[in-house]
Amino acid sequence: MKAVILAAGRGSRLKDLTAAQPKPLARLAGKPLLEWQLQALENAGVDEVHLVSGYCSEALEGYGQSRLYNPHWASSNMVRSLMRADALLSSEPTLVCYGDIVYRPDIVRDLMASQAPLSITYDLDWWDLWSARFDDPLSDAESFLQQAGQLLGIGERVASREEIEGQYMGLLKFTPAGWSQVQALLSGMSDPQIDKLDMTSLLRALLQAGTAIATVAIRGGWVEVDNQSDIALYEQRIAQPGWSHDWRG
Repeated sequence: MKAVILAAGRGSRLKDLTAAQPKPLARLAGKPLLEWQLQALENAGVDEVHLVSGYCSEALEGYGQSRLYNPHWASSNMVRSLMRADALLSSEPTLVCYGDIVYRPDIVRDLMASQAPLSITYDLDWWDLWSARFDDPLSDAESFLQQAGQLLGIGERVASREEIEGQYMGLLKFTPAGWSQVQALLSGMSDPQIDKLDMTSLLRALLQAGTAIATVAIRGGWVEVDNQSDIALYEQRIAQPGWSHDWRG
């Protein structure tokens, strides 16, 4: 199976860590986020990885099988980067991974096992991670509702923990049939609309259009990096054995 890592963004909240390199090259526990991802994908059985690049694209040379450049990375959102992988997504089942996450290989294997046209992973133990990262976890959290393994709602602001059955991670799997549903949706949008579209907004729009999205539940074993405080927190937590969200596996 192939994978695409969306690596076009700078990640300005990491400040000097991304002054001359894209966010996926920021280091966590001794090596770049991207290298943690590539290792997990290889261990899970993914045989080919492609990167969608943008900011400081040349810094990604040598990683993955190819770089798919998004020339509009600075003025567009993640869906525009995803569209650079159209040929791959149209040809065979493909994993899509955010560039600022790391995860255990077993999470990837669970997602690969899904036979649905479009699948996403979500973390049942998200509260443990968000409580460590934020004084008020709900200030950053978004809704996630599913029933019997099918997504019902995602990406809305929430007032209570009960509106969140898990945390969407930024790991997706598309079959060509699933990607064709995305293509059909995007074909009805203008370029400015697509430029503004983030991934959760795309998923919401697909739900509204009647597209089924399968959900794959996992428990811990991953983190996302938004700022330098995240890096310090995770390195502190993995220094003690048994942390629920240790991604090294």
